[in-house]
Amino acid sequence: MREILGRRRKLRFRRKARTARLDAAVTFAVEWNWPVVPGAGLRTTTRTATGLRVLSRTAAGLRMLPRTVTGPVGPARTDAGPGESARTDTGPGCSCPDPDCVVPGAHPYDPGLLAATTDERMVRWWWTRRPDAPVVLATGGGAPCAVSLPAVAGARALAALDATGMRLGPVVATPTRWSILVAPYDLERLGDLLYAKDSVPSSLRFHSEGGYLLLPPSIAGSGQVRWERAPLAGSARPWLPDVEAVVDALVEASTNMPGGGSRLAY
Repeated sequence: MREILGRRRKLRFRRKARTARLDAAVTFAVEWNWPVVPGAGLRTTTRTATGLRVLSRTAAGLRMLPRTVTGPVGPARTDAGPGESARTDTGPGCSCPDPDCVVPGAHPYDPGLLAATTDERMVRWWWTRRPDAPVVLATGGGAPCAVSLPAVAGARALAALDATGMRLGPVVATPTRWSILVAPYDLERLGDLLYAKDSVPSSLRFHSEGGYLLLPPSIAGSGQVRWERAPLAGSARPWLPDVEAVVDALVEASTNMPGGGSRLAY
């Protein structure tokens, strides 16, 4: 009985999570006019002593891919030595064809980024067919842009911005990176801004036109995506600060990290 109750709780939790992703995608696209597209999503790789099998999540459930691949769990073993027992290891991998994908699940794949839309019918169709798909924002144009940096430096940057009394908009966080959403900017404007800096750490990333950003409540290879600073409840559309207003503090916070922040995890 206890096992049955545990399964029911897991099913309820999964249904709730899937509904939350669909609701979030509709809110972003329809209420806030942010173009979104489903992310690649994750698949589970299973390695045994006789090889590597891949379980791929689809709208119909789990299916076994027929070929052996090399995923995040390492190269597949093709045989077991004398006296060795079979071993099974599992881990998340990206559903895209690249076995060495550096951002598992956290990027557009099919459809591509150019398909991002604010059309409610399209958004609902996508997430009805792929309820586990991450929600990816196509940044730039009329949509928000973002500036991101490693999580530790991001926490320091937010503290520095708060100390100045600067007003911030939404902040997206993963276990490895924090992203501050800012008003749209183009590459020419960004180039002029960065040209005035003595140096810009490689750990600092800019998500502008042609870029993308994972939004809550998605799950990717790096873990759960959440709001570190959530949009104000009831907002018709979240307010966004200007990029110039935040980039100085972000560069300083990242520069002051050991190694300039460049070797911190993605």
